[in-house]
Amino acid sequence: TNARGSELIDSDGQHYLDFLGGAGTLNYGHNHPRLKRAVIDYLQKDGVLHGLDMHTEAKERFMTTFRDLILEPRGLDYKMQFTGPTGTNAVEAAMKLARKITGRHDIISFTNAFHGMTLGAVAATGNSHHRGGAGVPLSGTTFMPYSGYFGSETDTIAYMERLIEDPSSGVDLPAAMILETVQGEGGVNVASRAWLQRLAELCRRNKILLIVDDIQVGCGRTGSFFSFEGYDIEPDIVTLSKSLGGIGLPMALVLMKPELDQWKPGEHNGTFRGNNLAFVAATEALESFWGDKRFEEEIREKGAILRQRLQWIKADNPELKAQVRGRGMIYGIDFEDATFAGDLVQKCYERKLIIENCGPKGRVLKFLGPLTTTVEQLNDGLDRLVEAVAELVAERASAKSLAESR
Repeated sequence: TNARGSELIDSDGQHYLDFLGGAGTLNYGHNHPRLKRAVIDYLQKDGVLHGLDMHTEAKERFMTTFRDLILEPRGLDYKMQFTGPTGTNAVEAAMKLARKITGRHDIISFTNAFHGMTLGAVAATGNSHHRGGAGVPLSGTTFMPYSGYFGSETDTIAYMERLIEDPSSGVDLPAAMILETVQGEGGVNVASRAWLQRLAELCRRNKILLIVDDIQVGCGRTGSFFSFEGYDIEPDIVTLSKSLGGIGLPMALVLMKPELDQWKPGEHNGTFRGNNLAFVAATEALESFWGDKRFEEEIREKGAILRQRLQWIKADNPELKAQVRGRGMIYGIDFEDATFAGDLVQKCYERKLIIENCGPKGRVLKFLGPLTTTVEQLNDGLDRLVEAVAELVAERASAKSLAESR
């Protein structure tokens, strides 16, 4: 019934640690006091709540703050488009824009990708369960192997390059490539620096637009505001949502290089492009957390703790044949047994720890707790996870021993 910071409190007054964080929507935690105060103050002064795409003070303040604190310090020159307030709508807009600009229809997406649930976005999503919900054939996308999909020995960039540049390959020159630098729902798969740089060069050479979907792993999740920072790539288009709204309010944004702003008026519109309450919370989040480098440093420090603790779980349980992957404060532990992670989620819940599993067959346990989670809370939750793993391992060993004795 209540939520504060990294805790959820149920109707019986029991406290749960939140290592899910609204699936990446609550990077600043539940009901952060500064963000909450900004929203309450705006409501109390009768601020404009709904303004379509028209100019409001709240919108202007967000755009100015985003430019001053995020874009200019990083040397990025993007125009901003406010789409319908969901990540999938931002993806739809980005894909439509790429097709409009290039005159080409195909979009290259990647194995294990997740980009949303509306028809265009789910066509670029790899998961068969989500694709199966569409009810119609999904088209307009071609899937290519993500970084490391075939293991370290296979050069997937060379594979793509050959198909794209060979006019007899049967692969049409695409309008764009869309990717997550860290695949969240797909199993916390991390693209290498070299792979991303070579992919960006492949796109430049063939005049293919590069779209980075930073909806789940942006807004600081990987340790920097954008997940592609420090990788020497500059996407043509970036999509943002989830934690962009600061306090859990819906908001989505498409960033595009200025020369790509080729929309005609109203070509991609929506009633709720002007969620001014989200603008207010988003602006306060930017001012509260992104004015200096301390917040990023804290994310990396806590990310190092998270990585080390998960590596210890892996080392202490070699029979699980687990793999640890991640960056910043998104990490996953991939278990060879496809049912282990799902059972572990339940064991964690019994210890009042909320966490989810993801990836192929749900075999990856994923951490997406608020970036504001304290070191004490982080270690407390990881202690609970260690206990849950030990109990589940013991139960499975007992069940196996019993089965063998019969």
